[in-house]
Parts: sequence; structure tokens; C-alpha cells
Amino acid sequence: MHEETNGSAASPAFRSLEAPVALPVLSLSGLSKTFGGARALCDVSFSVMPGEVHGLLGKNGSGKSTLVKILAGFHAPDRGGQLEFNGEAVDLPLQPGDFRRLGMSFVHQNLGLVPSLTVLENLRLVQLTTATSAFINWGAERAAAREALTRFGLELDPGERVDRVSPVERALLAIVRAFEEIEAARRLTGKPGLVLLDEPTPFLPAAGVAKLFTLIRSIAKLGSGVIFISHDIDEVMQITDRVTVLRDGAVAGELKTATASHGQIVEMIVGRYLAKRPQASHTKSVNPSVFARVDHVSAKRLKPTNIAILRGEILGLTGLIGSGYEEVPYLVYGARPCQSGSLSFESGLAVRLPDMTPRRAMNLGFALLPGDRQRASGIDSLPIVDNMFLPDVARFFRAGRMRNGAMMKEARELGAAFEVRPNDPHLRLSALSGGNAQKVLVARWMNRKPTLLLLDEPTQGVDVGARQQIFFALKAAADNGTAVICASSDADQLAEICDRVLIFARGGICAELTGADLTKDRITEACYASVSLGQDHPSTPSIQAAS
Repeated sequence: MHEETNGSAASPAFRSLEAPVALPVLSLSGLSKTFGGARALCDVSFSVMPGEVHGLLGKNGSGKSTLVKILAGFHAPDRGGQLEFNGEAVDLPLQPGDFRRLGMSFVHQNLGLVPSLTVLENLRLVQLTTATSAFINWGAERAAAREALTRFGLELDPGERVDRVSPVERALLAIVRAFEEIEAARRLTGKPGLVLLDEPTPFLPAAGVAKLFTLIRSIAKLGSGVIFISHDIDEVMQITDRVTVLRDGAVAGELKTATASHGQIVEMIVGRYLAKRPQASHTKSVNPSVFARVDHVSAKRLKPTNIAILRGEILGLTGLIGSGYEEVPYLVYGARPCQSGSLSFESGLAVRLPDMTPRRAMNLGFALLPGDRQRASGIDSLPIVDNMFLPDVARFFRAGRMRNGAMMKEARELGAAFEVRPNDPHLRLSALSGGNAQKVLVARWMNRKPTLLLLDEPTQGVDVGARQQIFFALKAAADNGTAVICASSDADQLAEICDRVLIFARGGICAELTGADLTKDRITEACYASVSLGQDHPSTPSIQAAS
């Protein structure tokens, strides 16, 4: 058992605040929540100090989302729990909007911005929609917006539509807006506020994460508390002062980040030591046969490129954001417009990629798991069972009627095999945490036993336990002969699961890594070296960037 810290102890990042006794910005005690017979939270207690960045970790389904929704007034907790904000008791349950009055603000993974509105309109949305005056002083609003953006080093045009700014700028804008909201409450109460960041980094490149962390530190330096929820333990160790870990709805423990190790945090999250899968695939004694060849595939951000796809191999594609690697799975599947290219099989069959469609790809035994789970992969409004069998619903239609019982039975078996929690096929996909929803979608395609599995960021926003489970599933599929292509910006993931990794730069392949070179550091180094060199590396006979 790891030594736990005292919840009221101040870490170095906020110890310098000049106060005899610093009261927690947020203090929770004995918070529980039950849905039917299922306990989502059990006697949860923790606190966040002024100026502290406090990490909240846990597997998907551990209770993090439920806790956030209680603080937002979306869920009512069970009787008996207590909440204090800046030392004052707050009646539970919170009503929708109470969090803003107290001085709390939330930034969810989808950011909550309105794409069709301008930067100014999004930044000042609360003020503009709650103002009592019938007139808006746009000059004053623009000045206030510029002042807020400048204070945190954001060079954004207040008049620019949000759908025209980069993903990094959108994330930073959402956080500045959250801080502006708690500062408005602070001007009224004179007390620090709390910003809660729920998975703000998965869609950001490394440079974007660095900018976001600079902004978070600026907010904490001004005295407000920050709750940082993430599955990325390296990020948590970099930005937080303390971490609280939830497991199965209860507090598994609390650690000071400065003295905690990566392994300690992982063990606390999963409840056991988590050994990595032996990387036997890196030392295969027999070369797999060629399943198919992609020749001269090209698109808007991809130069004509050749790739050999090997049977039973996990092939990784990576590079810096915008290098073109992320296009490949969608082009091969026919999900995005392809300018040129062909796909030829060992059997002699050849397909023009500009003519490829998702239907034809499915008929060839292909499966695609997109990176955008909410918009391109699952359907939140449909039950789990329907999401699992969308491509196969005809299989359950026999003798003029739908075999719902057989479908439900198979859905439960798949849910159990992939540890979907809760394993209730009737629930809507939206009722699951992000990681459990991803398990449903992985189960959908694995159940079809594809010949070619195309993946885009398959473990984005997934906890460490589910991540390992997905890795095992991919390895099992490859061992059974499935060819797997995994496009990912996660070098650690690629190093662990891939037999071969292709590095992309400026729309083409510039390097291939195998064997002992398949490490997180070597992959990351190759991505940046490809840009600094400014030219393609010599290509191998089986994989080359066509000129």
C-alpha cells in the first residue's frame, strides 16, 4: 500500500500563498451515488486547495464522470454527503447553474464552444446571454475579450468564427472562458474559484498540450484551484501537485505527484501491478506474407505513397500532426476522397482506391475504427446492442422476423468478453464512459473477424486498464492472421503493440522502424528528425514514398 498524503497539505506550487490557514476551495466528504442497484460513487472524499492543480484519475467507469455531473448539478447525490466551497457548506443537491454562482467552471472534452459563433461571442457567452440590458456595447465587449486573450498570450481575432481556428486555439479559448467565469464570481465574493478540466488534451498535439499547461499554471498562480482529469499519466505527473485516484466508485488513494512514480499511480488505478505485454511480435522468426499492397495512394495531404500490408502484422503509422499518416486508414477504406492509388491483393484482385467505398471495403472484410468516436464511429442515441451489430443486423433477421433474443444474448457475451461496464445491452451508448463506449466499438469490429483492421487513435481517452485490454485484442487478431494498420500520435502505444512503424513527414513516408528501434523515444525522435532534415530518408524495398 502506498503512503497517502494528508488531503489538507499544501504542495510547493501553492504553498507561497499568504494566508495563515488556507481553506480548501473545494472539499467533498462522504459523497455517494447509486443508480438503481449499481453504486457509482461510494463515500468519496477529497479536497482542492487554492492555487493547486489536482489530478483526478481512474479507469473508465470508476466514477469520475458521475462526480463531475454531481458538481455540475446534473445528478443528485445520495443522502449523507457534504460539500464545502471556500469553507462554506453548500446544500446538496446542486441545482443546474449553481456551480457558476459558487465560482466553479467546467471544460469538457467537447469544449462546449459554438462553432458558428465568433471567438468574442463564445468567450463572453454567459455575460451576453444573462445581461439585463436590451443593448450590447460591442466596443466594450471586444475590448474585454482582447484583454482576456492577451492576458494569457492568445493571439486570436475576437471577430473570427470558432470553426475557423485551430483545435489548439479552441481548447485554449474554452479554458480562458472558464477562467473568466470564475473570475467574475471572484470579483463578487473575493474568494478563489475552481476550474474543472475533463480530458482537455486528447485531440491536441504535443505543442498544443505545452501551451495548455502554461495556461493552467497561469490560472493556478492567480490563486484558483484546478481539477485536471486525464488518462494520460505522464501529463498528470507533469502538471499536477496531487492526485486522487478513484477505483470502482471509491477513493483508492491520494499521492503527492512530486514523490509518486508512474508505476505507483498505475497500480493504484487498476488495483494491481500492470505488466506490459511481452513484445514478442518484434522478434518474429517467420516473415509474414504480403496481404495486400497499396500503390501510389494520394490525397490532399498525402503524396503518392506505397505501403506493403503484411498478414498477421500490426503496422503503425505516425508523424507530426498534418504529416499525412492519419489519412491512410480512411483512404484505404474509401471513407475519404482519394486522388489516386490502387490496392492489389495476393489473390490477384486489384481495386482502384478512388473507386473504393465503405460498403465495398466491408465486403472485402475490412473494418475501420475512426478516431472521432462520437461523430464518426458510434451512435450515442442508440442502445449498446444496436451499436455492436450495426454492420451485421441482417444476420439476425431470419424467417421474416428479427431474432432479438439471439442478438441480445450475443451482445451480453461480447460485453462480458470486453469488460463493458455496465454490461447492459439496453443502455444507450451515451450512458457509458468514453472508454467503455470504445470497448463496445472495438467489440463490434473484432466480432466480424476482419481481414484488415484499420485504426485511428484506438485508445484515445481510454484508461490504462482498457488500453491494455485493447492491445491484447489487437495482438490476438494479428495472431489469427488479421492485418492491422494503426494510425496514432501515441509513440508509447506504437512501441508496445507494433511490429513495424512508418514515420510520415510532409505527406510521405520518410522512415521505417523495426526491432530494437521500436521504442517510444526512437519513434518520437524519428518524427522530429524527419522535419529537421527536410528530406525523405532512403526507403526500404517493401515500403517507399513514391516520388
